[in-house]
Amino acid sequence: MAEGAEDDLTYLDEVVEETPMLFASSETVLTIEDPNLHPMGKATAIFLLFTCMMGFLNGLDFATPNDGLVRPDEFVYRLALTAPDDTATFRGTVTDEAGQPIENATVYLSWLDDTSTLWISEENLTDASGRFSFEGLDPGLIRVDLFVTRDGHRDVYSNRVLLSPPALIEPIGFTTIDFEFPSSATFAEQPCEGNASECEIRTMDMTSTQMDHPLMDPSAATGYVLVGFGFMGVALIAAGFALWALKSGSVVLLRTSSVLAFFTMGHYYTACIFGLLAFVLTFAIPRRRIPLV
Repeated sequence: MAEGAEDDLTYLDEVVEETPMLFASSETVLTIEDPNLHPMGKATAIFLLFTCMMGFLNGLDFATPNDGLVRPDEFVYRLALTAPDDTATFRGTVTDEAGQPIENATVYLSWLDDTSTLWISEENLTDASGRFSFEGLDPGLIRVDLFVTRDGHRDVYSNRVLLSPPALIEPIGFTTIDFEFPSSATFAEQPCEGNASECEIRTMDMTSTQMDHPLMDPSAATGYVLVGFGFMGVALIAAGFALWALKSGSVVLLRTSSVLAFFTMGHYYTACIFGLLAFVLTFAIPRRRIPLV
């Protein structure tokens, strides 16, 4: 080793021996993110579980069409109010009590015009198979009078029908109803106008009993039930995300749950409102940090 290098090494050794070791602290504490949800986040998750329950009950209401706050005909009628004109098709058959088709039965449709107090009407005859068809009708409520001439009488069978509006991507709403025309003996039991003993025109008017729940397409009622099961499914998925967020402490999962809960609607759109409120609250949840010991 060179002589100069030995002198440098000796000098450094002397400096280290004579200089005391000094330490400085910035009082900085190392921390990590708390894996658990903030109490505000836990409260939001519980609030979301309550919202999901409301959405599930809404779906259960839809899935039981004969009970609940909303019925299939009410749901379809609301959609019909905003549907375009001339977008409904009405088809069906007319058969007798034995199930045999009635040919040349008159199917007379009438409805009240939205812009006036005038009644508009259309009529058609059934073919050899008892079928009839109408196109270019307005969705909504109509009166259907069936006229059949037999045994020297003109029998009239009247019903209240709800025409379905277009659904989803379909441009036309389809309504199919098969009518069973009452027997001649049933019409004979109906009282004649003016309490006469004999009458040429005999009527059976069912519209008074169908004011709350008119006749409607069976497939529309089935679609209504499927919507209910959809609401229940989304509500259960949203509840699963809320529980997962409680376990994992993830605000992202909590936010996902609030978005899903929004689409369960709820009665009077309560789930929509609460789901939107919960979504906003997720942005206000603080993230706690704990010291690393």
